[in-house]
Amino acid sequence: MKNKKQQFSELHYKFIRKLRIQTVVVHTIRILLLVGFLGIWELATATGALDPFIASSPSRVVTTFVDLIKNSNLLHHSWVTLYETILAFLISTGIGLALAIVLYMIPFVRRILEPYLVVLNSLPKIALGPLIIVWMGAGTKTIVAMGVLICVIITTINMLHGFCQIEDDKIMLMKTMGANKIQTFTRLVFPANIPSLISSLKINVGMAWVGVIMGEYLTSKAGLGYLIVYGGQVFKLDLVMTSIVVLCILAGLMYGIIALAEIYVNKKR
Repeated sequence: MKNKKQQFSELHYKFIRKLRIQTVVVHTIRILLLVGFLGIWELATATGALDPFIASSPSRVVTTFVDLIKNSNLLHHSWVTLYETILAFLISTGIGLALAIVLYMIPFVRRILEPYLVVLNSLPKIALGPLIIVWMGAGTKTIVAMGVLICVIITTINMLHGFCQIEDDKIMLMKTMGANKIQTFTRLVFPANIPSLISSLKINVGMAWVGVIMGEYLTSKAGLGYLIVYGGQVFKLDLVMTSIVVLCILAGLMYGIIALAEIYVNKKR
């Protein structure tokens, strides 16, 4: 018996050790890829293979980043875009989840509205930009509304699909135990779809950034989208590249927070 336990422990230790080695290798390769890309980019502009005026370079991006920090412009524009993105993310997630719940609880309404959800999801939201500007005016409301429009339908469809995937046998079991529809939803359907909710949050992080930047392209006086448009208009491509890098960092941090929340939820389940 002891030999079996010792063998199991040794196999378990080897498996854990293998996983840790794989994790280290993956992270190392990721870092090397990033460093290699930046190195090739810098070398190409330094040797003239790429025109630094058009392609910029890592060193020029760093210089522009430092200049923006000194002038306090970067923090201001980053905060404006981050604030708008968080608002769009929270509002769209809340509305999308509420709509999904209503459509699941009332199948008759779901059958009526499902085709419209599909059409709205396939509609290019940028086409609604001029209408939103006229309805809400140029400013933060329009930018946030653009982010909400992009995220809300995706959230609704994703959550509704998850709700409808619960096995009929489990629902029938809840009914035989005397549970009503609300109790079945709160104790079975919704808890089973926590992974779907986390998945929707992950999708919404990227989509909210896309919607907000799109809105800032249309109408803005501040924000990273404004810097990108301004940099393109005056041919300051270093400014454009720096703004894009900052966008990537902020989006990555936001996604990381959701990933940490997922780990926490999985541990609690």
